[in-house]
Amino acid sequence: MGQATYRIVRQDGGWAIDHDGKVMGSYATKEAAFESAAGAASNSIKDGHGIVIEVPQRAAGEAAIGGEAA
Repeated sequence: MGQATYRIVRQDGGWAIDHDGKVMGSYATKEAAFESAAGAASNSIKDGHGIVIEVPQRAAGEAAIGGEAA
């Protein structure tokens, strides 16, 4: 067993998940990316891994969930 890390990262104007160095997915908001990562993390827990999920704080001009501010 080990530790599985899921980082929500900006990619091509949207969001993706960096899982242990592999970037995957394409999400409009970081909230959507987080929800996907949480589902994957749940499976990793069942496999006995420790889990880390990292979500960056809001950047200037960015909505709380990661899209453009209105």
